[in-house]
Amino acid sequence: MNFSNELLFFFSALGVFNALLISFYFFFYKKPKTISNFFFGFMLLMFAIRVGKSVFFYFNSNLALVYIQMGLSACILIGPALYFYIKSVIYQEKRTSFWAIHFLSLLALTIWVGYRFPETFNPDIGGLAWIDIIYSVWMIYILASGYHLRCTIKKIFIKKEKITGLDFWVLSTFIGNLIIWIAYRTVNYTSYIVGALSFSFIFYLLFLLIHFNRRKEDIFNDRVKYSDKKIETEEAVLLANKLKQTMNENKLYNDPNLKLKDVAKSLNIVPHRLSQLLNDNLDKSFTSFINEYRINEAKRLIKENDKLTLEAIGYECGFNSKSTFYSAFKKHSGTTPSQFKSQF
Repeated sequence: MNFSNELLFFFSALGVFNALLISFYFFFYKKPKTISNFFFGFMLLMFAIRVGKSVFFYFNSNLALVYIQMGLSACILIGPALYFYIKSVIYQEKRTSFWAIHFLSLLALTIWVGYRFPETFNPDIGGLAWIDIIYSVWMIYILASGYHLRCTIKKIFIKKEKITGLDFWVLSTFIGNLIIWIAYRTVNYTSYIVGALSFSFIFYLLFLLIHFNRRKEDIFNDRVKYSDKKIETEEAVLLANKLKQTMNENKLYNDPNLKLKDVAKSLNIVPHRLSQLLNDNLDKSFTSFINEYRINEAKRLIKENDKLTLEAIGYECGFNSKSTFYSAFKKHSGTTPSQFKSQF
């Protein structure tokens, strides 16, 4: 191996080595141990395996077929890892349903194909059909990730909307995945090592963004903080009016299982934007905000419907227990439902 090849090997393998180390850091040492951090670490691990295979195959075309199978098997899991990472960050989910089904189903499929039709992984024979399927799966998850990022992407084109540090990071991760996918799909027109080099470049670029971002601690923490605490007044008024209209027209508060992400979805904004509006502009928690609507609805029913019991009214307005209803009513009205009813 001459000096130029040694240099090429060093730079292409450098990203793989560091991605492997950082993935282990996210698995075992990063705190808090959130589901989003798990998905990010898993995505880095899959990239390390996939790109590592590319590096070794480029410099040793006689690489054993089992390592080629491992690399392509990891490749099919990069897309799901990206998708569930972005989804868990945007919607601030503590748990993400069905992710294991996606991962295990795709892994089982590629292991079965590798066992039954090992020739499809052999580059000398040309298992292009299976490779095309693998990259198609990756692209499907990239597109699905883009769908969940649609509100964040719109901020780029709306002057009144500010891109937060978290928004910028998630968009960068998404775009980085897309660039690496394109690099690997165009190797027939460039060089096979371009995919590995592009990964190393993007890997270090992303972590430079973290280093120079003063809000870097917010990116991987479970709870998002904001340096610009309040949304600008004009935008906050528009959002608050839209929120009020949605609550009055759709009566979302009647759902006892209503979550912040459900309301945000109805407004077509990301959850942390709604949380920012409530906490910093309206000075209310999500629970307090929803309970205000529920209590006002309960008061209306108490006045207008003397056939329903107080307990039934509480359930009708979205409370999931009698004690919760009475406690919230007392807190927001300064009186109990029974005392309020006696006034009429």
